[in-house]
Amino acid sequence: MKSLIREKRTESHITQEELSQVLNVSRQTVISLEKGKYKPSLVLAHKLAQVFKCSIEDLFIFEGDENIE
Repeated sequence: MKSLIREKRTESHITQEELSQVLNVSRQTVISLEKGKYKPSLVLAHKLAQVFKCSIEDLFIFEGDENIE
């Protein structure tokens, strides 16, 4: 799964620390999300989509065996 969180965050001029505070997670979690090393829960993905005013599908690109087809 590829994440577009870093791109959305920088476009919105939000720091990793600011995003972590809004989401109530650690800055390390934000870093891991941006690097694609951590798959968020549905609730966290929903919160991210709310922060960036987009859909979950706009933040995450599912690849390979993550898709049905």
